[in-house]
Amino acid sequence: MLITTGLIPIPAAAADVATLRPVRACAELVRTYDLPGAVTHVTAATVVPATATEPENCDVRGYVEPAVRFQLRLPITTYAGRYVQVGCGGFCGGVTAPPFTDCGLPHGGDVAVASTDGGHVGTTPLVFDDGKWAENNQTARDDFAFRAPHVVSLASKRVITAFYGAPPRKSYFSGCGREGLLLAQRYPHDFDGIVSGAPAGLWGPLFGVYQTWLAKVNTGADGKPILTAGKLPALHAAAVASCDRSDGLADGAIDDPRACRFNPASLTCPPGTDNADCLTTAQVEATKRLYAPPTDERGRKLYPAGQAVGSELAWYGWIIPAPELGGVSYAYALADNYLRYMAYPNGTPHSSVEKFTFTAREFDRLIPEGVRSNAMSTDLREFRRSGGKLVLWQGWADQAIPAPGTTDYYQRLTRASGGPAATQSWARLFMVPGFYHCYHGDKLTEYDPLRELVAWVERGASPDRTIATGRDADGKVFRTRPVFPYPLRAKYTGTGSIDDAANFVPAPPSKPVRDIVNWAGNDLYGLSGPVAP
Repeated sequence: MLITTGLIPIPAAAADVATLRPVRACAELVRTYDLPGAVTHVTAATVVPATATEPENCDVRGYVEPAVRFQLRLPITTYAGRYVQVGCGGFCGGVTAPPFTDCGLPHGGDVAVASTDGGHVGTTPLVFDDGKWAENNQTARDDFAFRAPHVVSLASKRVITAFYGAPPRKSYFSGCGREGLLLAQRYPHDFDGIVSGAPAGLWGPLFGVYQTWLAKVNTGADGKPILTAGKLPALHAAAVASCDRSDGLADGAIDDPRACRFNPASLTCPPGTDNADCLTTAQVEATKRLYAPPTDERGRKLYPAGQAVGSELAWYGWIIPAPELGGVSYAYALADNYLRYMAYPNGTPHSSVEKFTFTAREFDRLIPEGVRSNAMSTDLREFRRSGGKLVLWQGWADQAIPAPGTTDYYQRLTRASGGPAATQSWARLFMVPGFYHCYHGDKLTEYDPLRELVAWVERGASPDRTIATGRDADGKVFRTRPVFPYPLRAKYTGTGSIDDAANFVPAPPSKPVRDIVNWAGNDLYGLSGPVAP
């Protein structure tokens, strides 16, 4: 018997998991938990009534010494023994209420959920782009670089045990960014399963070099953006028109931008004109540089890739400054804070977006501190031996973290793990066409493989097919598309709607994948930063 939830069939056994009731009152959780290396103080625990979308829960607030704040939400009547810890974005800096996520049970309140601020409080308007806290504060740096998600997992499991009388049956991490890979590499026993979306493992090069590149190549001598927001719709339309059929199906999306050979010079304005339908000569050159990776003085790549063809609509805000962001771009804010406060060992000269030069020397200067935060190791043997399952995923049109850095890592991991079959028994990668950074896209707007990860961990159901969904502004589904384990792609059967996932089957790549990129960071994959006791 199957219980059908949306497009994914959930075995009946998943709905039969017994719930656990608390063995003590919520308020009794307020105390100090003397965990080795993670002394935890619960400062508040309050019962929150059920709503139309969330269960009654015990809302726990506290911190792990010295300053790793967290929020833990514990269902009072619907807990089924699972713990899910979610990640934070950018440089973190704030505790965001963790959502009650859907692991495949009839309601979303079957899991205990937790989040953290990464060990510091951001003070800028955006919070997550603030790096000032790292200046001359090595403890805060260490908490953010590697310790915070680990000690929060220890603290949460201890509080869960106190509340329900037993530790979680299974523990999961789900995030978009660096923390998932970090945990699999450095703390392989913390979680049974990990979802790592847009895994920003190349941390130092990503913020020190790549975001700086995005900020600088689109800035003119007058300090203003060269390519402006008004040009993005025409640029994107031309890019999609040029490359849409490269995957054999005209559906308004580019399955793999690497197969596209779009030249923005095709949009060059006639002499003496400049309107929204064309690009000036300077804008053509800036666009070409955005599509390309940064290089040093010898032409060596300082990052594995540049912007993806098809990502253009997402450049507003990330690359092109937006008034609602204070007149700066995300790339500039993140890069400048990183270079000023986080990129180099305390006590050594720092830099800025304006001062940084794309040279081998400047790349090497980023390494000593960068390896502390990087999550680039391909040695995940202990995570695999512990029975851990890893789901990596990313959008092909990610404007913040170029997708080829992830396919590069996955092929290196595959080689280090005994080949494709051996690797896919515990680690799989899913690449979502047309999806931007983490949470949205153009034709596909939602993707979350957590339910498939849970089924893999708990029932041995390998995720051979996941679903990405497109919704309009009113929340109505207008497209579903299967996403198969990379390097498989979705191929249209030739009949039925191209907006229905049922009409696609898995297909192998047209030629063997060669995803490893030769770039300046080749030697970084063997390095791993320190871990906390």
